[in-house]
Amino acid sequence: MSNATPTNTLPTVVLVHGAFAESASWNGVIADLDRRGYRSVAVANPLRGLAQDAAYLRSVIDSIDGPVVVAGHSYGGSVMGEAADGAANVTALVYIASFHLDAGESTGELAAKYPGGELGPALAPRPFPADDGSIGSDLYIEPGEFRRVFAADVEPDVTALMAATQRPIAAAALEDKATKAAWRTIPSWALITTQDLAIPADSMRFMAERAGSHTTEIDASHAVSVSRPAAVADIIDAAARATVR
Repeated sequence: MSNATPTNTLPTVVLVHGAFAESASWNGVIADLDRRGYRSVAVANPLRGLAQDAAYLRSVIDSIDGPVVVAGHSYGGSVMGEAADGAANVTALVYIASFHLDAGESTGELAAKYPGGELGPALAPRPFPADDGSIGSDLYIEPGEFRRVFAADVEPDVTALMAATQRPIAAAALEDKATKAAWRTIPSWALITTQDLAIPADSMRFMAERAGSHTTEIDASHAVSVSRPAAVADIIDAAARATVR
């Protein structure tokens, strides 16, 4: 969370990371938004399951006074679309190399809709004890593959840290089906990363076009919030200013 004092017109920006990332992946974006006068909240996405992750995000959104713009990266977009539905204070959704799920769709389904994704073979499952007493499967990106498939335009020393601090996602979360689609009622923006090996650009284009999102394309990897934070801040700022109440 930044310490900037918000203006009377600018919304609070809620930032939602996806799988294999964590809240610090937004650091460069937060610094840029801070200079523009925004207050930012980077949520620690649990990555345990779509319903529970969305419920947690919604609790954060509901705790904020005034208008909110929500930006989600990767699976964070899936969570955002579920959580923001019906949230009266959310003025805009910003999908950053992300998923716009419709009701009945899963993150894994949309990731595989078009060819070009290379993330799957780079994943390593590890067992973990689930809340119901069963054994779940957490997914990590193999460290040796992390930079190539996730952050090819980020400096090697930074990607080494990102690989070491990556947050795993429960495999079941990628199979969970959305029950809501906030983009149907809330204006949306999308940043499409054309060098993305985690979500094919054609998948992102399909989802953004279907949602009627205001779309920008950028020559960047999936880790665009780290490699191109100013471009990410630009599209968030555009969404915020276009929907000022």
